[in-house]
Amino acid sequence: MEKRNLPNATAVLVLGICSIITCCCYGIVGLTFGIVSLVLARKDMKLYIESPELYSNYQNLNVGKILSIIGIVLSSIYFIITIYLFVVVGPEGMKDFQKNLEEKAKHYQEQNQ
Repeated sequence: MEKRNLPNATAVLVLGICSIITCCCYGIVGLTFGIVSLVLARKDMKLYIESPELYSNYQNLNVGKILSIIGIVLSSIYFIITIYLFVVVGPEGMKDFQKNLEEKAKHYQEQNQ
């Protein structure tokens, strides 16, 4: 009997990668990708556990699940830091913080030219 691919293994892998890449989008986008990826991974894990001899790409599913967990952790940390800064510094302070960073970046670029 020919082995089939797990139905969502590739999607889990792609969403896991996306959850890591987008963790700096205030944490929300990365959390969304990571949670969706874990839900899909859970469904495919059940399929694989029922009959492992029928499926061939379990490694992609496992790697995607691990990447999803990493993405969720990074996104959660970034989200908590963003909320903390918003509460402590406030919205005006966040704007000033970004402005100061931009000014320092310009100054650094001018010095290195």
